[in-house]
Amino acid sequence: MREHQARQERLRAREFEVFVAGAGGRLLHAATLLTAEPPGAAPEAERLLVWALARTRADWGRLHGEDPYERTRQLLATRFAHTGRRYRRSRGGLLGVLAPQERLVLVLRLHEGVGEEQVAAGLGLPVERVRALHTRAMATVLSRPREDARAAHEPA
Repeated sequence: MREHQARQERLRAREFEVFVAGAGGRLLHAATLLTAEPPGAAPEAERLLVWALARTRADWGRLHGEDPYERTRQLLATRFAHTGRRYRRSRGGLLGVLAPQERLVLVLRLHEGVGEEQVAAGLGLPVERVRALHTRAMATVLSRPREDARAAHEPA
């Protein structure tokens, strides 16, 4: 019996490692956009992602067909939503001009391709609020001077 449990745990650990190897980069990119840190220098994004991955790993055996990427992304978004005050000050990232809630909605809608209704349900917001945040974020990003946008892509 113990041997079977140990084998199952090794299998779950390996499955999780494969998941992180495949999805970790994209999830880190999403976390970096959320925290508005420059790519390559994103300790807050890394902390946010490690927290979400740790929670996903803890629940790995109980996912039962649930998409681990979706689960981790939801944990990442929820944690960011609850700690967003910490990220008000721009750290120089591409979306640093946006308020944390605007960044969250924009990343979920555009970068992750999550529908309005799903974003609203996941964040506990009315669909109209998600739509307004998305519209305001897009207007802000699109009205940004081209020089600022170019500088955000150049290495420091």
